[in-house]
Amino acid sequence: MAFDRKTLVIPDKTLFDEAVIVTKGDVVIGDRSLLRFGVHTDGRIFVGEHAIIDGNLDSPHDIRVDIFSTIGGDVRSGGNVYLGEKTKIKGALSLKGDLDVGDSVEIEKGFEAKGWINIRNPVPMVIYIFVYLMQLLKMGRSEEIERILEELEQNDGDTIPISESFLFLPNNSIMSISNSKVEGNLQVGKESKLLGNYDVKGNVSVDDKSEIFGTLKATGNIFVGKQVKIHGNIASMAMVNITEQVNIIGNISAEEILLSKTASIQGTLHAKKGISFIDSSKEQATEKVKRFENDVDVVDEVKELLE
Repeated sequence: MAFDRKTLVIPDKTLFDEAVIVTKGDVVIGDRSLLRFGVHTDGRIFVGEHAIIDGNLDSPHDIRVDIFSTIGGDVRSGGNVYLGEKTKIKGALSLKGDLDVGDSVEIEKGFEAKGWINIRNPVPMVIYIFVYLMQLLKMGRSEEIERILEELEQNDGDTIPISESFLFLPNNSIMSISNSKVEGNLQVGKESKLLGNYDVKGNVSVDDKSEIFGTLKATGNIFVGKQVKIHGNIASMAMVNITEQVNIIGNISAEEILLSKTASIQGTLHAKKGISFIDSSKEQATEKVKRFENDVDVVDEVKELLE
């Protein structure tokens, strides 16, 4: 599944506890998102604007929280902390690096910083741009204005540099035990453990050996990898693909269901366009024939022996 800004990404070996998400790599929480968990990671944490996080934030590196966001617990950082204007922390703040805070930041239970403390009230960048454009208008530089607006539009979709493994919660998303919602896709990595019911306006992909305690509901396709266990129902308006040695403790409903003969379903199956059984051995044999015809089979076999 290709990544985009509307895809909820859960990296490999992520563990959902009752109150905290334990993961590896950077964590990015989008604007206007609601996260009913805390976050513990070995990477950095980025929180967007107007976001609400109920639990603690814990990272050995930098933590950045944008304007008007609220953290319901403590914030602990082994690096620097950046807090935007009108950010609110309902717990305590502790950090080993520098603290950079905007105007009207609230930290209810106090803070401890071992580095420099910088309190700022900068003029928003949009004001600088507005003043500059007004000056260009007075000078009759309409061509220059069009060039600047085009550059701003082109740079609007730029990505930020983050780690290869990362957790990403898109803008306007909700993640909780009772009801999680995302306007795009859901991508779950290998050997992860998730809590909650997920309502996805897109496709769902659950990688091998992961476990989900909750339901999956999607408007798009749902793919369930090998040895996955799901304690809940699966519902799709498109296709559901259940691969080898999957255990579903619940019902499955979809337009079409592809089911491995080694999968275990402890519930009912309902598919408007029927249920097809997958034979993995036949699929592998067909794939080998295709690879042999393309002269890549022998090369890959030698590569595997060398490894």
